[in-house]
Amino acid sequence: MANNLPAIAVRGIVPIPNNDFRSDIGRQISFKALDEAENTFDNHIIILVQKNPLIENPTPTDIEEYGVLAKVTMKVKLPNGNIKAKFNVLKRIKVVEYFLTNPFFVVEYEEVESLSDDFDKEATLTKMVMTETIANSNVVLNNPQEILRTAQSGVTTEKMADTIVFGLKGNEMDKYKYLSEPNLNVRLQYILEDIARQKMVSSLEQQINEEVKKNIDESQKEYYLREKMRAIQNELGDKAKKEDEVDELRELILKAKMPKLVEEKALQELARYSSMSPMMAESGIIKTYLDFLVALPWYKKSKDSKDLSKVQNALDKNHYGLEKVKDRIIEYLAVRIKTGKNPQTILCLVGPPGTGKTSLAVSIADSLGRKFVKQSLGGVRDESEIRGHRRTYIGALPGRILKGMKDAGTINPVFLLDEIDKMASDYKGDPASAMLEVLDPEQNANFSDNYLEETYDLSQVLFITTANYLENIPSPLRDRMEIVELTSYTEFEKFNITKEHLVPKQLKVHGMKPEEFSVTDEVIYEMIQKYTREAGVRQINRLVGTLVRKGIKDILINKDKKVDVTLENLTYYLGKPIFTHNLADTVDQVGVVTGLAYTQFGGDTLMIEVNYYPGKGVLHLTGKLGDVMKESADTALSYVKANSKRFGIDDSLFRDNDFHIHVPEGAIPKDGPSAGITMTCAIISAATGKKVRRDIGMTGEITLRGYVLPIGGLREKSIAAHRSGLKKIFIPKENVRDIEDIPKEVKDHLEIVPISNVDDVIDQIFA
Repeated sequence: MANNLPAIAVRGIVPIPNNDFRSDIGRQISFKALDEAENTFDNHIIILVQKNPLIENPTPTDIEEYGVLAKVTMKVKLPNGNIKAKFNVLKRIKVVEYFLTNPFFVVEYEEVESLSDDFDKEATLTKMVMTETIANSNVVLNNPQEILRTAQSGVTTEKMADTIVFGLKGNEMDKYKYLSEPNLNVRLQYILEDIARQKMVSSLEQQINEEVKKNIDESQKEYYLREKMRAIQNELGDKAKKEDEVDELRELILKAKMPKLVEEKALQELARYSSMSPMMAESGIIKTYLDFLVALPWYKKSKDSKDLSKVQNALDKNHYGLEKVKDRIIEYLAVRIKTGKNPQTILCLVGPPGTGKTSLAVSIADSLGRKFVKQSLGGVRDESEIRGHRRTYIGALPGRILKGMKDAGTINPVFLLDEIDKMASDYKGDPASAMLEVLDPEQNANFSDNYLEETYDLSQVLFITTANYLENIPSPLRDRMEIVELTSYTEFEKFNITKEHLVPKQLKVHGMKPEEFSVTDEVIYEMIQKYTREAGVRQINRLVGTLVRKGIKDILINKDKKVDVTLENLTYYLGKPIFTHNLADTVDQVGVVTGLAYTQFGGDTLMIEVNYYPGKGVLHLTGKLGDVMKESADTALSYVKANSKRFGIDDSLFRDNDFHIHVPEGAIPKDGPSAGITMTCAIISAATGKKVRRDIGMTGEITLRGYVLPIGGLREKSIAAHRSGLKKIFIPKENVRDIEDIPKEVKDHLEIVPISNVDDVIDQIFA
C-alpha cells in the first residue's frame, strides 16, 4: 500500500488501534477526503487528532504529529447533512509530510511498530493491568463487560492493552499519549497510572455525594425543628407579638406621608411580611426595607433663614479672606431665597487641600439653619454606591445619596459631595454617570435608587461639591456645576487665620485657657515660612496643636503658670526649620536673573544662572528641567543669536563657546511655560557682561520673535516675589487683568511692570 493517503482530522476524541472507531463527519474537507479514499484507495484513510477542538478550519500546525491508519467500514448520511462513519483502526502512524491541504489533506506517513524491549517486565505489567482492570472494571471502564470479554479472549498483549485503553473513562484527549508512545511496556505503565487516578476521582466523587446527602438530611431535620418551634411559639403567643409589630409598622408607614405609589408598595410588602415565617431569610430583608422607607424623610424639611446678612456674618466669622468665594456663595443663596427653589447649577468648590472647602459648606448649612450631611466620593468606583443595590441580592443596601438623606432626616439638607474629582470607573459601572441624575436639577426630582425601587425627590437638596483638580471632573458633570475656585492663601492670610482661628481652636480642643498660652506674631510668620509649604493651613494647624501640647506638658511638669512661644525657644518646641524660601541676592551679578515660579504649594522664586566657556556652540542644561523648560531654553538662545547685533554681542561668541544654563536645587524637578523671558535676559547678561539688578524678578514665555506670552498663577508668584524681597517684577501685558487678584499688602510694596516683548525689559534690568 502506498505511503500517501487522504486524511481527516477529528476533534475531542482519540482513535486507538485494534478497535472500531465511530465519528460524525461534518466538514467539507473531510467529505472530499472520504470520497477520495473510497474511489482510489480501497477505503483506506488516515485519521489525525486536532489539538484544539474549537478550531473550525485547522491547518497542519493545529494537528498532532501521530495518528492512525484506518479503513472505512460504513458510511451513513444523517438528516442534518453530516455523515456517520465507522472505521476499523489498523495501525499507528506518524505524519512525515503534508502533500496537499486543499481541497483535502493528503499526507505522507510511516507506520509505527510497537516495541517490547523486556519480555519479563511485559509479562509482569500485563498481569498487573488485567488484575487492576478486572478488580475496578465498573469504576474505570465505560463498557466493562464487552471490554473484559475482548481483553480475556487470548489476544496479544498489544491488542489487550489497546482494547482497555479504548474503554478507559476520563478525558479523551489524555489518551493521545497512548497513540504517540511506541514502547508497549510504557503504555502498560500508563494504563496502571490512569486506573489509579480514576480510582481516586471515583473515591472523591463518592465522598462528595455522601456529604451532599448528609447536608440534605440535616437541612430537612432543621426545617422540621423550625416548623415545630414555630408551632410552639404560636401556642405561647409569639404570633400576637408579630401582629403588634405589623400594626406598628403600618402606623409608621401611614404617618410617614409617603408618595402614593411608595405607600402602596410599602403596604404590599407589609402584607407579605405579616404572612411570612420569621425564620425565612426574606422576612428579615422585607423588615429592613420597611424600616428604611419609614426612616427616609418624605415631607419634613427645615425652614430656611432668609437673612442674607446673617449668612454673610457667619461666613466672615468662620473664614478669613476668600472675598470672591463668599460673594459668589451669597449671590447663589440670594437667587435661592428669591425664587424659592435651587438654581440650575450646583456649587463646586475647587481648590488645593486645606483651603477651607468643607468648612465653607458647613458654614452655609449653619447660616441657613439646614441640616448638614457629607458623603466622601474619593475612590468610589461602583455605580451601586450611588444608585444602591437591587433587593434581589443578599446584603443589598441603598446608595450613598439616600443613606445621606436618611441621616439628614429632612428633604432639604445641605448635602456635601466631597472629592468628586476622585471617582473612578471600572467593570462595575461608572459612578460619575450615575451622579448626573443626582446633580442635574432637571432630573433629580425623580431620582431612582435600585434599592428603593421607586423615585425620590432630591430637588430641594442644596448640593455642594468639592474637588482638588478641576480637570479630573468628567465634562458632563462639570457642565452642570458652578465652579468657585479657592486659590492658595497668602502669608498674610495664613497669619490672620492662624492668629484669629487656629490658635483659639487648638486651645479649646486641648482644654487650655487663653491666659495660659501666648505666641508672638514673629513665631507665626516663622512657622508659615520655614516649617510649612502648603496652599492651605492644615500643616500650620498641626504645628499650633504641637505647640499647645508641649505647652501643657511644661505647665504640668515644670509647674509653669504660662507658656510664651518666641523665636528664641521655637526650635525647642518644633525642632529645626524644614523649608527655606529663596531670598533675593545681596549683590548684582552677571548672568543671574530671578524668575517667578508657581508650584502646588504656592509661589516661589527661581534663580536662573547662565555661563559660557570655550567650546563648539553646544547648549548645556542642568537642574532637572522638564521638556517645556528645555524648549524655553532653546528658544531663548535662538532669539538672542538671531538678534545678537542689537544687543552688541559678537556672533563668534556663540560659535566658539558652549553655553550652560543651570537652575539651582538640581534634585527638585522643574517645568512650566513661563521661564522664557528669564532665560533670555540671563543669556544676554552673560554674553554682554552686564550685571542684572538683584531686586527684580520676571515671568513669561517668549516666542522666536521676542513676544512675551501670558502665564498663570500671577497671584502666587507676586506673593513669592514680595516674600523674597524683590522690589519690581515684569509680567506679560495680557496678565494686567489679573493684577486685581494680587493682595493689597503685596501691591503696596511691589512695582509691577507689564511687558509685551523682550525690548521692554532689557533697558530696565541692568544695574
